[in-house]
Amino acid sequence: MVYGTFMENPTDPHVSLRGKLLKDGSGLPRVGPLPAVRRSVPARELSEDLRSDLARTGVALRRFDRPLTNDQYRELGEALGNPMPETDPAVQPFVEDQVVLNLISSHEETADASLQPFAANYLSLHTESSGRPVPEQPRYLALMCCEPGDDPQAALTVLTPMERIAQRLAEQDIALLRTTRYRHGDPALRLVRAEDDRLVLSFRDFMSQPLEWINEDDVAVPAVNDAIGALLTSMYDPSSAMAVQWEPGLLVVFDNRVFFHGRTARLRPANHRRHLKRLRIVANTAD
Repeated sequence: MVYGTFMENPTDPHVSLRGKLLKDGSGLPRVGPLPAVRRSVPARELSEDLRSDLARTGVALRRFDRPLTNDQYRELGEALGNPMPETDPAVQPFVEDQVVLNLISSHEETADASLQPFAANYLSLHTESSGRPVPEQPRYLALMCCEPGDDPQAALTVLTPMERIAQRLAEQDIALLRTTRYRHGDPALRLVRAEDDRLVLSFRDFMSQPLEWINEDDVAVPAVNDAIGALLTSMYDPSSAMAVQWEPGLLVVFDNRVFFHGRTARLRPANHRRHLKRLRIVANTAD
């Protein structure tokens, strides 16, 4: 068993790629098309349509004439799986009905990681709850726009498919990542695992913070750090990234086993706050 720590260097290739990708997202293709649907459609019927899209592409979008109410939103989440309670003390002022998180741009740029989802910062690419046991990781994330803010071109949600990321990695890097885990995460979880005959990643870009890891084999520390660096470089390759441009009533649901996600920065002070609602949905055991 080998212990190591990955620390990024300002000259690492992924650092400049990350800055370019997440600065404003102006060159990214938009996720679409955006099918319109009535708010009165029953949650069970709507969830079946969403599941069809999720099974095919890993992402589903629907445009309502106005945002769903919390009751409608929770009902949809329950039709897709089991909404996860929001238990982090830092986000409790933004939580409604235990499971609905209001992502409101109420802070300017901050170094406090717990406040960054509510600030002007870009958010690095990651999978949700990447250190938790697999059954406790959300299968789906649902985001619904209440207010896009002053500039609909800013604070875009970025989605990058895992499959494309993995295709750019060398076999030896994948092999190392399949035996590497967070030092303080679930002992049974690896950064890369096989699931349904494909590779699934559980990983977050910690940016300037140290990433402490354990590898189960007798490997060289630099080799593992190089593999992590290669993963980060592949994550920020712009060729496979796409962005969601928000508008009121837009619902986006994506599979946490299929996409990394992040957010571009808000470059100017806002007079009107961006406001999304988020549900994290754990899959039913039958899914």
